[in-house]
Amino acid sequence: MSLLTCSSVLDHTHHPADTITLDETDRHRRRMKMTSDGGIGFLLDLPEARLLKHGEGLKLSDGRVVEVRAHPEALYEVTGRDARHLLTLAWQIGNRHLAADITETRIRIRADHVIKTMLEGLGATVSEIDAPFDPEGGAYGGAHHNHHHDHTGHHGDHHHD
Repeated sequence: MSLLTCSSVLDHTHHPADTITLDETDRHRRRMKMTSDGGIGFLLDLPEARLLKHGEGLKLSDGRVVEVRAHPEALYEVTGRDARHLLTLAWQIGNRHLAADITETRIRIRADHVIKTMLEGLGATVSEIDAPFDPEGGAYGGAHHNHHHDHTGHHGDHHHD
């Protein structure tokens, strides 16, 4: 029996055959052997790398759909005094090339104590949460970067499980 393939992503699912639960790093893929939570093995084979979003469907070559589930991660939820303050905080985060999940009222970023200290120094409220992470796609073809510029000289403080 040949390996099932997935070459298309649906923006939502109705009756998925199974789910696949991945953190944000593991959801940024183009081509990779994967196994759903219930054991369906398949080859993800997309035309270009992209972030698989929570709730999207991976359409398999046999017609079944596997729903993408975002595994909760250790994040900071950043809020400001008002919308203008939040924009300033978003600029500071973007200036450091950090992946960010942004809404009208909050910004979520990966937990990083150096960045937390900086944001709190700028008047932000920073809460530690565990939640799915769906960062913005970025300006270049929807790709985003997973690197971190550490401007303090502290190395080894950042890790991905």
